[in-house]
Amino acid sequence: MSERLEPGDVAPAFTLPDADGNEVSLSDHKGRKTIVYFYPAALTPGCTKQACDFTDNLALLAGAGYDVLGISPDKPEKLARFREQEDLKVTLLADPDKKVLEAYGAFGEKKLYGKTVTGVIRSTVVVDEDGKVERALYNVKATGHVAKIIKDLGI
Repeated sequence: MSERLEPGDVAPAFTLPDADGNEVSLSDHKGRKTIVYFYPAALTPGCTKQACDFTDNLALLAGAGYDVLGISPDKPEKLARFREQEDLKVTLLADPDKKVLEAYGAFGEKKLYGKTVTGVIRSTVVVDEDGKVERALYNVKATGHVAKIIKDLGI
């Protein structure tokens, strides 16, 4: 099981392809706060709800100085379909080899319908302007999570 991040940790650097195959790095967002959220699979009900919630609140988050990156093990082609189908404005990144998911503690054992399985742990990490972890939330719910983040961040 991968180590979970704690506030004050340096956020692991990454460069991943977005839905169009363009490389996006965490370092591209230096100087701005970045909400990095990890979700199991594009085009599934919970993940769609979460991505739509982030999209609906993107202007509010951006106005408060936050960028939003969503990461899943899906390939860029599936992320592009997800974006088009749901009219998403959030930057979606592909991590098919799960290296970034593991580095952020967002991949490992979890409970699913009472069984222990290995998979993506729905998580959100808020990275400050200097690349340090401000908040690390694990096993979050898809529904209502974005509203909770906005409230917790005082936006």
